[in-house]
Amino acid sequence: MQQTTSNRLLSLDILRGITIAGMILVNNPGSWGSVYAPLRHAEWNGLTPTDLIFPFFMFIMGISTYISLRKFNFEYSKATVQKIIKRTVVIFLIGLGLAWFGLSFSTFRDLSEDGLGFFERLFQSITNFEHIRILGVMQRLAITYGITSLIAVFVKHKYIPYIIVVTLSAYFLVLLFGNGFEFSENNIISLVDRGILGVNHLYKDAGVAIDPEGLLSTIPATCHVLVGFLCGKILMEVKDNQVRITRLFIIGTILTFMGFLLNYGCPINKKIWSPTFVLATCGLASSFLALLIWIIDIKGYKKWSVFFESFGVNPLFIYVLAGVLSILTGNITFTYHGENISLHGFIYDQALQPYLGDYLSSLVFALLFVTVTWFVGNILYKRKIYIKI
Repeated sequence: MQQTTSNRLLSLDILRGITIAGMILVNNPGSWGSVYAPLRHAEWNGLTPTDLIFPFFMFIMGISTYISLRKFNFEYSKATVQKIIKRTVVIFLIGLGLAWFGLSFSTFRDLSEDGLGFFERLFQSITNFEHIRILGVMQRLAITYGITSLIAVFVKHKYIPYIIVVTLSAYFLVLLFGNGFEFSENNIISLVDRGILGVNHLYKDAGVAIDPEGLLSTIPATCHVLVGFLCGKILMEVKDNQVRITRLFIIGTILTFMGFLLNYGCPINKKIWSPTFVLATCGLASSFLALLIWIIDIKGYKKWSVFFESFGVNPLFIYVLAGVLSILTGNITFTYHGENISLHGFIYDQALQPYLGDYLSSLVFALLFVTVTWFVGNILYKRKIYIKI
C-alpha cells in the first residue's frame, strides 16, 4: 500500500464538501410531506443518515480550527483574539441575517391580501423582528467555533479532554434531572431557551418550542468541535497517512462503541444534542474520515470526489447561497393558468410531480437544487476564488 506524507489532506475538503451537499439536499425537498426515510431527521431519539450531516461538519470544523490556529502556535495575542471574535460575530450575524431575510419575504407575501400598499407591506416586512429565530445552524457554528478557538488559545491542550468529559457529564445530569429526554415544553432545554430568548424566537417542532440549535444544547455541541480539534492535533502530529488512519479508526471505534453502549441510559438524540449523540457521531465521523484518507490520499481514487471539492473549498458561502435561493424560489410568485404560484411550486407541482410521483419528484427537486449550487461553487473553484467568512 502506497504511503503519502503530505500534510495537506484532500479528504478533509471532500468530507466537508459531502456534508455541505448533504445539508442542501435534506433542507430543500420538493415537498416536506414526501421525503424518503433516510433523508429525514429522527423524530426524537435515534439516529438517521441525515442526523450525521451537521455533526460531521462540526467535527471537520474542529479539525480546521486546529490547523488554522496552529499557524500562530496557539499563542495568545490581541490580534489573534480579535480575529476569533470578529469571525464569530460575522458568522453569527450572517445566520441571523438569513433568518431575517426569510421572515421578511414570508411576511411580505402574507400581507398581500390585507389591502396594504407596496411600501407599507415592505416596511412591515423588513421591521418584523418579533418572530425572528435568533439561533440556527450558522449561529451554532459561530458560537462553537468561537468558544473552541478561545479555549485553544487560553487553555493548555492537555486539559481539553477533561473539559469535554466534565462538560458532557454535567450536561447529562442537567438532562436527567430537568426532563431533558422528554419531548415537551417541560424540557429544561425548552425552559431555558424560552426564558432567555422568548418563545417567538425559537424553532417549533410539531408545535413544541424545543430549538435543535438552542442555547443549552450548544454546550455539548462545543464539546463536539473540541473532539474534532483534538483529532486535528492527532492528524497534524504525524505526516504518515498510515498512522493517521490507524489512530482515527481507533478513536472512531472507541467513541462509537461508547455512544451506542451508553445509549441505553442516555438516548442518542440530535435535537437535544445528547452526550451519546456527541460520542457516536464524532466516532463515526472519525472513522469515515479515516476511510476517506485511505481511499483518496493513500490509494489515490480521486475522480469520484471531484464533485464535492467545489462544495468543500467554499462551504459556508455555498450553504448561505443555498439558503438565499431557497427563500427566493419559495416566495417569489408569478401567475400561471390564472393562479399565483411560486417558482418552487411550479417546478415541483407542475414539472416534476405529475410525471415522477410524490417522493421521487421531491428527491429530484432536491438534487436539482444541489446541482444549481454546485454549478456556482464549481465556477468559483475553477477560478480559484475562495470566499472566507
